[in-house]
Amino acid sequence: MTEYTNSPNLAVTDDEDKYFSDHVEGFWTLVWKRFRRHKLAIVGAVILSVFLIFAVFAPALTPFPPDKLHLEIIKYGKPIPPDSKFIFGTDWLGRDYFTRTVYGGRTSLMVGILATVISLLIGVPLGALSGFYGGVIDMVISRFIEMLTCIPTFFLLLTVNALLKPNISNVILILGLFGWTGVARQVRAQFLSLRTQEYAEAAVGLGLSDARIIFKHLLPNSLMPVIVSATMEVAGNILAESGLSYLGMGIQEPFASWGSMLKLAQPYIITSPWLAIFPGLMISLIALSLNFIGDGLRDALDPRAMS
Repeated sequence: MTEYTNSPNLAVTDDEDKYFSDHVEGFWTLVWKRFRRHKLAIVGAVILSVFLIFAVFAPALTPFPPDKLHLEIIKYGKPIPPDSKFIFGTDWLGRDYFTRTVYGGRTSLMVGILATVISLLIGVPLGALSGFYGGVIDMVISRFIEMLTCIPTFFLLLTVNALLKPNISNVILILGLFGWTGVARQVRAQFLSLRTQEYAEAAVGLGLSDARIIFKHLLPNSLMPVIVSATMEVAGNILAESGLSYLGMGIQEPFASWGSMLKLAQPYIITSPWLAIFPGLMISLIALSLNFIGDGLRDALDPRAMS
């Protein structure tokens, strides 16, 4: 059986059609191939995967409960350096520091990821509405974004958090509720460009509803830069949580986070430096890995560089 195209001299057989279907690469296949070429992005993905595995399976991968006090160590009144039993040493209360570091990573990653999700849930719809409708809606949303942008974000976080009881939920909400402006501006810019494309104008001409045009046609094509920036925002939220916790306005004892561990390690920075080295190293690794992944995704998702 032979299928004929519009050209009278060109025919495509079933076997040829199957060959092209099997060998023409899809978009996500090309994205993965380009992402694999970015060596630092692969390194970042491996590091992030290790952190996520330890965070999810922390109870099974740690030798002690996070709050277990070793009384034989407390009597010395000082932290114990790393040894064969306590590979990261202990803190001044005799708690295994490797366990505390793993659970601190679970807390910091949870804060970073959930705060980013909240930012996306707020920023993407507002940016889409602003870019699609324009006019008064765009003016109101844009002025509100500019007003929030003019306020120093970290000082705003400090002020709001000082009025609330510092805990994990409040830290996540604060970071999410005040971190959506960058996402909204990106989505708005994408919609302003995409709504003038031929396929968008054709959808309007066919009488499709605004909701269908926004969510089915425009939004999927505007999420590529958002995916890249979301990885950066997770890193930014982890750093912000660490800063809040270091200042005593974030995660509180007995819960562990890398920022709160740095704060509590400050009096021992000279005599027991490992108390600051390990959480500080974890913060640096997770931030670098997420930034490497973001760089790799930016290059892989660039349609002008697809090959």
